Amino acid sequence: MLKRSFIISLGIALLVLAPLAASAAPKPQVKGPITITSETLTADNKAHTALFEKNVVAKTPNMTLYADSMLVFYTEKGGNVTKIEATGNVRLYKDTRVITSQKATYFADQDKVVFTGGPRAVDGENVVTGTTMTYFIAEDRSYVEHGKVILKNGGAR
Repeated sequence: MLKRSFIISLGIALLVLAPLAASAAPKPQVKGPITITSETLTADNKAHTALFEKNVVAKTPNMTLYADSMLVFYTEKGGNVTKIEATGNVRLYKDTRVITSQKATYFADQDKVVFTGGPRAVDGENVVTGTTMTYFIAEDRSYVEHGKVILKNGGAR
């Protein structure tokens, strides 16, 4: 019950205090509101982290991230999310695209997600794999190391 109350409090703080925490040099943060749910939560207010474990789901207005666990880093003032480390059965859904891996790290300052541990992106019948996959969210572009691409043509056979 205490953990559920903390989740609600953290969510309210992120939504209500974030606009009030603007300063001359804004800190990088998740774009838009984010809702994170899980079975357990361990918060470390001194380290400014929150560890979400078991069936973790992080939702923003334009994408959803699933993982076994997520370590969320946030600012001292305002509680803005600056980085998320997701591990175990990671899945990111955005529009028609699905990216899976064993680990993903979101960097708010660069608005990007770096996938490692067998990353695989699927969009319809098209598939991209590699050793490391970096998705630049605002630019809607990707960079893949040691990539392999399988494209299915939609025309006549």
